[in-house]
Amino acid sequence: MNTTINAVKFRTDLKLEKFVMDKVAKIDRLVDNATKCEVTLKVDKPESENNKIAEISLNLPGQTLFNSKQADTFEEAVADCVDSLKVQIDKYKERYK
Repeated sequence: MNTTINAVKFRTDLKLEKFVMDKVAKIDRLVDNATKCEVTLKVDKPESENNKIAEISLNLPGQTLFNSKQADTFEEAVADCVDSLKVQIDKYKERYK
């Protein structure tokens, strides 16, 4: 699966990129036919709490799964997105078996 990480108006450090890639790898193990995964990280309002947004778009045959979460840290937002995508993947598998 081809995975891209987009950071809007900031640069990610290697630690954050590695974390995101590790989490996305868990999704890749759940579904065999995923073609592309796009992760977008952005900051909503720098001066406020709970301002980190992670969006994950997962391309599967016949459907694109998408999830967006907002949290205090990017790691927390990405982890929440992955957990929600796992539920969507289970529903996708039931529908397309």
